Amino acid sequence: MEMTLDHALAIEAKAMVALAFRNGPIEALHAGKPCAACSGIPAVSHISDEEMKAMMKSAVNTLYRLLWQRKNDSEAYIENLALGQQYTMQWDDPKLKKPVRKRPPTTNQNP
Repeated sequence: MEMTLDHALAIEAKAMVALAFRNGPIEALHAGKPCAACSGIPAVSHISDEEMKAMMKSAVNTLYRLLWQRKNDSEAYIENLALGQQYTMQWDDPKLKKPVRKRPPTTNQNP
């Protein structure tokens, strides 16, 4: 099936990303000054394992809350989406790619 852009779904996705990622622990990392010595060097890790774990846990918690609200408390969900949309007005729409089904990793990579 070919994917087509659903504008309402794109707005919802961007709002969820703003709430789950942009306004999470990643914002504290982003707020600092860039490292002149390591900027743009892919071989240099720019975040620690602890920071990555905190970002993923925060994102999972926020997305779970939003999905729970979508199912159980639509009024709160709509209010939260409206908040998230305030950050995304100038964001690009999603680029549509053909869905790829990948096998899950064989090692345990849970945060």
